[in-house]
Amino acid sequence: MELSKTIKRLRTEKKWSQEQLAEHAFVSRQTVSNWETEKSYPDVHSLLILSDIFGVSLDELVKGDVEMMKNTIKNEDAGRLKKLQWLGAAEMFALMFGVTLLVECGGGIGVILGCLLAGILSVCIFMTFREFERIKQDNDIQTYREVLAFLNGETLDDIEKEKEAENRKKQKKLLIFTAAAGGAILIVCAAAAVLQFLHL
Repeated sequence: MELSKTIKRLRTEKKWSQEQLAEHAFVSRQTVSNWETEKSYPDVHSLLILSDIFGVSLDELVKGDVEMMKNTIKNEDAGRLKKLQWLGAAEMFALMFGVTLLVECGGGIGVILGCLLAGILSVCIFMTFREFERIKQDNDIQTYREVLAFLNGETLDDIEKEKEAENRKKQKKLLIFTAAAGGAILIVCAAAAVLQFLHL
C-alpha cells in the first residue's frame, strides 16, 4: 500500500513523531503505527483529517491505492465472505432444525445427541463468523468501499445512508429467516405432537 509510505513521509517532513501525529489526528499512537506498517487502513474520517493536517488532497493521499482497493473488493476473499455468510446461515438452520428434531423425536438418546449436535454446531457457527470478520479486517473491505465512494463524489452522509440501507436489508433478511425457521419448528413440533397422540 502506498498510503503507509505517504503517511510516514508526510509525518517525517513535518518532523513529527507517531505520537504527535496521533494527537493531531485524534487517534492513538498504535493506530498511526498500524497505518504505517500496513496493519490497518484509515477510515474515511481519518483520511479527511490526514488530508487536512498534511495540506494535501484526498486524491493525492490515496493515489496508488485506488486500484488496489478496487481489486481487493473484487478479489477472492470478497467472494469468500459471501460463502461464509451462507455457511453460517446453513449452520444456524441445522442447529435449529437438527437439534429440535433429535430432541423431539429421539427420546432420551435424542436429547443427548441433540445437546452434542448443538455444542458442535455452536462452535462451527462461532468459527465461521470469526473467519468472516478476520477476512473483513485483513482486507479493510468496508473502508475501501467508503473511500472509493467518497472519491467518486459521494458525501459522508451518502455513505452513511448507504451503510444504513445495507444494514436494514440484512436485518430484514434475518427477520424473514428467523420467522421462517420459527414457523418450520412449530410445524415440526406440531407434527411430532400429532404423531405421538396417534400412537396413544
